[in-house]
Amino acid sequence: LFLFFSLREKLKSIAQATYTHSRNLAYFVFTYKGLMALQSRLQGKKIPFHSFFAACIGGWLVFGENNPINSQIIMYLLSRILFGLSRLAVEKGYIPQPKQDPFPLVAALIWGTVLWLFEYHRQTLQPSLQSSMTYLYDDSNVWHDISDFLIYNKRTDSK
Repeated sequence: LFLFFSLREKLKSIAQATYTHSRNLAYFVFTYKGLMALQSRLQGKKIPFHSFFAACIGGWLVFGENNPINSQIIMYLLSRILFGLSRLAVEKGYIPQPKQDPFPLVAALIWGTVLWLFEYHRQTLQPSLQSSMTYLYDDSNVWHDISDFLIYNKRTDSK
């Protein structure tokens, strides 16, 4: 990336992304806690649905815009939710406790799925993932010298 952006531009971009991320989280926490307090006051007690409802409203208001920062946060949360729901299903007895660690199977299925999507339905993947995978799996098919590996393997006409 240093080939395309100056250090100053990279630092400015990082600072802006960090600010946006932290601001959105602060807005969400404020909205969530405010709605939790309001619901508790109106109903005289706190019930489990309150957290779901308050978080849905906060998620819609704060993270509802489809942009790179929100997209990263939502993808991060989705993976954690899937793991959490899986553990909850075992804890509640909806599915049996696995006899072996299911992680190797999950890893295999995830990698199999993402590479299948990349090879045959690339447009369905998030743009930054498409870009990374294109670099790793397509661009790496052509090598000129060691600089392709160490720096960047796309040649321009001037090189």
